[in-house]
Amino acid sequence: MATNAIDQTRRMLSLVTYLRERPGARVSDVARAFGITEDELIGDLDVLPMCGTSFRGGDLLDIDTDGDRIWWHNPDDVAEPLRLAADEATALLVAARAVATLPGLREGDRQALLRATAKLEAAAGEAAGASSRVSVTFESEGGVFADVDRAIAERRRLWLRYYSPARDELTEREVDPIRLFAVGHTYVEAWCRLSEARRTFRLDRVAEIKLLDAPADPPPVELRDLSEGLVQPAAEDPEVVIEVAPGGRWVAEYYPHDSAEELPDGGLRITLRTPEPASLRRLALRLGRDGRIVAPQALADSARQASRQALAAYGE
Repeated sequence: MATNAIDQTRRMLSLVTYLRERPGARVSDVARAFGITEDELIGDLDVLPMCGTSFRGGDLLDIDTDGDRIWWHNPDDVAEPLRLAADEATALLVAARAVATLPGLREGDRQALLRATAKLEAAAGEAAGASSRVSVTFESEGGVFADVDRAIAERRRLWLRYYSPARDELTEREVDPIRLFAVGHTYVEAWCRLSEARRTFRLDRVAEIKLLDAPADPPPVELRDLSEGLVQPAAEDPEVVIEVAPGGRWVAEYYPHDSAEELPDGGLRITLRTPEPASLRRLALRLGRDGRIVAPQALADSARQASRQALAAYGE
């Protein structure tokens, strides 16, 4: 079952208490107690060592596993009363107030956050006053994230107006969200009703979003392992070399690539791998004078021919 970000945070907080009271707990027992798979538990354990009591990186949770049992090596150190410096208290208060304004945040979570913020303000003293003079507003992606997270939690369908850079167009579609994840950018994986297939949507490319009353009912799908990145070209995939002018540097952002070498004119020489090189002909047409396919030669010739045909059609 897909897990939304807030539910995962709740689970990890409970996991800290659970593991502190059960040194050497078995992975299988802990996964069963929390109603998750062992792989999901290992994923949580990979994140926990990056958490702790200091924004400066000290006093982090020292938790590891040998695949069978889980060991927490510094539970007593982390259990000591938390002491925040003025800058840490200010950062925490600013972040808490900003998160409380997120659209789509469940009311119970919002109220719990506000209560915790009030307690922190009382303890912070003068630092709380300083933090009140700083505010953070989320870009549109924050609101999109909240709506997607809510849709996953409530198992509701979403309507999207989505920008596709490859086609340079906006499309409208209904999707059944499966999970949120971050690989460089934040994405939602969903079952797209328009294409009748699983698709991945980058949140900062969602121009408009609406929660629908229809229930989300994606077909069973096996979640992909994204530890190596969103797009994982194989070593045997053909290599393609593209040179772009300064106006085409965006290609390096949107397309996974092996290398991007700077050119004297401010452009880039981009090397990438793809199982379907022919799909890059559309990219060549979109680039126009801002780029060209250098290799393989057959693909470069094909792109030039497609450009001639497009120009001929335009002339008519």
